[in-house]
Amino acid sequence: MKLDMHCHTKEGSLDGKIPIAQYIALLQKNGIDGMLVSDHNSYGGYRYWKKHREEMPSDFVVLKGIEYDTIDAGHILVILPAGVKVPLLELRGLPVGVLIDIVHRHGGILGPAHPCGERFLSLTNNRRFRRQKSVLERFDFVETFNSCEPEESNMGARLLADAYGKPGFGGSDSHRPDCVGTAYTCFSADIQNEDDLIDYVCSGSPTTTGGYYYHGTTREKMGKMNCLLVFSFWFYNKGSGLLRRHRRTAALRADDESALRSYEESRNSHVI
Repeated sequence: MKLDMHCHTKEGSLDGKIPIAQYIALLQKNGIDGMLVSDHNSYGGYRYWKKHREEMPSDFVVLKGIEYDTIDAGHILVILPAGVKVPLLELRGLPVGVLIDIVHRHGGILGPAHPCGERFLSLTNNRRFRRQKSVLERFDFVETFNSCEPEESNMGARLLADAYGKPGFGGSDSHRPDCVGTAYTCFSADIQNEDDLIDYVCSGSPTTTGGYYYHGTTREKMGKMNCLLVFSFWFYNKGSGLLRRHRRTAALRADDESALRSYEESRNSHVI
């Protein structure tokens, strides 16, 4: 079974340009059986699909995920069990260690997106990475092929996955229609929902990735000026995280007191 494991929709991501109905049609045209909706800090795209699912193709699998912006480890892909809701995951800014605790306690899985990608956005290019290399052992998978990343970025991700014995995911990271269908993950089982996916990954079953590189990324178009965009995103992410601090603390308290304690300890030790 072939799934695109990194998808951004117009309904859920501010920078997404593809309505989910169009996304599904394009993926089916490219012979892909399903998608993981992984909008930035939002389940908006998946909620839209769920509300309108009777209007969507019934032979196409749509899985609920999220691309979470941590304060100290870049972007992390998160998949929770079917029916499990954790509102906290729509409040960016958690430290990665706390995020891992919360996701695992709720029975979910997670792994770094484009871990060797751009500064601030990716695990290994975050200045705190040297202090938290052990976090790699706690992930459940690694995104090893992202068609919007350079070849050396994906090679580094594959080395990480091999070194820590983690399965690799492949996804297009599509924000525009011409990128849809450029990457996928193959599973040797029928994946129909989030529980199937979590069971598959946790069982140690194999995955393979495939696709081809997309050459219309903002990074390529902007060249050296892309550094300004990356720094702008860092300020936006930092500011948005600070603005949500009180809501995040309240959500942590409602979710689990031990998670709140870990969060407070991280703040006190200057991890965030």
